[in-house]
Amino acid sequence: MAIKIFVTATNTNVGKTHTTLSMMEEAARQGLRPAAFKPIETGVTDEKPADGTALLKAMHRLNPVTEKLTTNDVVPLQFKLPAAPYVAKGDQTIVLGPVIEKSKQIEALCDILFIEGAGGVMVPIDEGLFMIDLPKLFDAHTLLISPSRLGSINDTLLSMEALNHRGIGFDLAINLFEDMESFEYITLPYYERTGISHSLLPRDLSALVRRFNRLR
Repeated sequence: MAIKIFVTATNTNVGKTHTTLSMMEEAARQGLRPAAFKPIETGVTDEKPADGTALLKAMHRLNPVTEKLTTNDVVPLQFKLPAAPYVAKGDQTIVLGPVIEKSKQIEALCDILFIEGAGGVMVPIDEGLFMIDLPKLFDAHTLLISPSRLGSINDTLLSMEALNHRGIGFDLAINLFEDMESFEYITLPYYERTGISHSLLPRDLSALVRRFNRLR
């Protein structure tokens, strides 16, 4: 069975797709056949989901056995409105059974499957269903992505609390791309002094993927 990693974040525009693509590249360097799956993408206005298209191109290049997959396979639920799925879906009811089956088809073609969420951990999908519910539905280990910008500690702690409350095991990775000059003395000291386990990306990317490989 493939290793399954659910990639979520503390908020939107934190770098989930960028991180997923980087992990796919690293997994391939470590001899794994990577694949990606994004159950839901909103803001799809040109009939081609931007994130899903990028993930598919990487899959085709890094794992040739996925060459017959299309963006509709990678992103089974697509909505035009750039909003939370709960809003973007309108009156439609989201049924996840077929989505989970689609993920299993892709899982059969890889050694490690990165399942990318939409927005942050508490983004609503449907009545009583949130992004945070997906790791258990897909039986996946969770990777929480946090940004390096000023003010990110609050969002990170809230997301961690939500995951812990639901008994969801996770790794925390901080995507270093904002406020880089001040991160080491404004934000990083909190994580280090409180002993919160974390990875810094891209520095710790290789070690993080090796850790995921040990989950097999």
